[in-house]
Amino acid sequence: MMAMNRQHTPSNASHPAHCLSWLWFLACVMVFQEGFRVDLLVEDTVMVELKSVEKLAPVHSKQVLTYLRLMDLHIGLLINFGAPTLKEGLRRIAN
Repeated sequence: MMAMNRQHTPSNASHPAHCLSWLWFLACVMVFQEGFRVDLLVEDTVMVELKSVEKLAPVHSKQVLTYLRLMDLHIGLLINFGAPTLKEGLRRIAN
C-alpha cells in the first residue's frame, strides 16, 4: 500500500474529510508519493509508455488509459521493445 501525502490538507482541518469542497477533498486523497510515473510526455499532449516484454497484456493498455484520464490527455502511445518489430510493438490508445 502506498503512503498518502497529507501535506496539502488545509490548516483548519484535522482530516482530509473536512476539506472545504469536493474537488479539494479529491486532491487531498489522491496525492500519492511516487505512485505515478509517465515514461515520456511529448509537448504536454502525447503520453508515451515504454515496455520491454515478450507480449503486451491487457493491463498495459489499461495502465496507459488510466494515465491518460488522470492527466486529462487524449492520445497515448504504448511501445513494446520486446516485440519482433516496431510495428507489432506499437499501440495508439485514445481517451
